[in-house]
Amino acid sequence: MRLFGYARVSTSQQSLDVQVKALKAEGVKTNRIFADKISGSHVNREGLQMLQLKVEEGDVILVQKLDRLGRDTADMIQLIKEFDEMCVAIRFLDDGISTEGKMGKMLVTILSAVAQAERQRILERTNEGRLEAMAKGVKFGRKPTVDKDKVRALHKQGIGATDISRQLKIGRSTVYKVLGMN
Repeated sequence: MRLFGYARVSTSQQSLDVQVKALKAEGVKTNRIFADKISGSHVNREGLQMLQLKVEEGDVILVQKLDRLGRDTADMIQLIKEFDEMCVAIRFLDDGISTEGKMGKMLVTILSAVAQAERQRILERTNEGRLEAMAKGVKFGRKPTVDKDKVRALHKQGIGATDISRQLKIGRSTVYKVLGMN
């Protein structure tokens, strides 16, 4: 039996250090720890795919928490099934559960459903915050495109780049780009 580890954070700004440290403390060798810095809402993750290629029958994968492996219940069930077919067990350190045995698989299925529900709540709260910000006048999305014809027309009228930029609420460098003066 070889020990492997999997760690994941949702964004590149977050740190994997705590998870990696916990995996090493459980005896996982550094070269057997696979990690991703991407959302757990889908299974197309490079670290996870590499892990799937490396494990063999009898191996055990350690993951600090259930939601680190994934957030979507269907994906989690499929992952657990794939590892189970390879005779590879998964142990979730903080949750104290394992896919070893029928009760373990059932518990993991239930907890992955809870993880998915939590993700849905996060999305709902994010959306509520976005709607509230929009109601307060916060604008989202890409800035409107520059009306190049208007920039050229104002310039032909003798208006300078600084005044054009103020009037159209665009950067002076943008005015220079439109006029080909950059």
